[in-house]
Amino acid sequence: MGSEGLTKTKRNNKEKNKEEIIYDAIIIGGGPAGLTAGIYLSRARMNTLLIEKALPGGQAILTEIIENYPGFPHGIAGPELMQKMEEQAVRFGLKIEYGEAAEVRIKESKEDKVKMVKINNKEYKTLAIILASGAEASKLEVPGEEELRGRGVSYCATCDAPFFKHQKIVVVGGGDTAIEEALYLTKFVWEVTIIHRRDRLRATKILQERVFANKKINFTWDSVVTKILGSEKVEGILIKNKRTGEEKEISCQGVFVFVGNVPNSKLLNELIKLDKRGYILTDDNMMTSQEGIYACGDVRKKILRQVVTACGEGATAAFAAQKYIEELKGVSYK
Repeated sequence: MGSEGLTKTKRNNKEKNKEEIIYDAIIIGGGPAGLTAGIYLSRARMNTLLIEKALPGGQAILTEIIENYPGFPHGIAGPELMQKMEEQAVRFGLKIEYGEAAEVRIKESKEDKVKMVKINNKEYKTLAIILASGAEASKLEVPGEEELRGRGVSYCATCDAPFFKHQKIVVVGGGDTAIEEALYLTKFVWEVTIIHRRDRLRATKILQERVFANKKINFTWDSVVTKILGSEKVEGILIKNKRTGEEKEISCQGVFVFVGNVPNSKLLNELIKLDKRGYILTDDNMMTSQEGIYACGDVRKKILRQVVTACGEGATAAFAAQKYIEELKGVSYK
């Protein structure tokens, strides 16, 4: 065989060996839940790949300050905390690949427990999957919202606040995120009007104390946004009072929407059980309805969506996945 043929054979063998790699676990999503799972699995010396479509950190990376994560008496910036988590996971050996998981397949054979994850037109084999894909901001679904997105309509104050210096903006929502973002926006804008569909806030009491004490912030209660006004950019909103039915316009240059989240669960919605809103149903060990597939973080149905709960769930999912993998390999500790 000539040198060219030998080289080609070696290359084919190398490619074949590469294709035959079976990861112990693949984590989809690099937020607090996914990174924590990566830390635990890597420390257990599980061959683990984390797939992240953007930057590791999830929604937490967009948070100016996280005050309720234990161990930081004065709080810690979201990007800083997420960077530390990523560094910690990589130090223990976690592999990270960037791209969006496009497909998950499970083989029909009960004996073959290998699962397939497709990313960047490549297929990866794994024994277990941990879905930590999080959630994205819900839309108002009103006229003008989509047309003016990026031209005054925003879903991230940390990202876009500097574009609204000395302007008048509205914040839609009444939960922790809406109030935190409204407080952050007051560092840049002249005035913030919070539009809330109820007559009281849902946010944590300490946040309510701060927002009510801020002179830059006004409130419009019992109201919903029915239209975002403007042609080239946001010029105002139309709201409707839910009690009286009265409609009125509010002039503004920006609309920040924080009315909840939609789980990123579409990738597996035909393989596992979801609730009516699309959140993944799991048991106490984060196992989904499909053996070997786990879910943690904001994509999972639960009562509280915080960084600290995401981390706990990521650790639990990783530990449960580790036990499952060891049983498949016949090396479990008994």
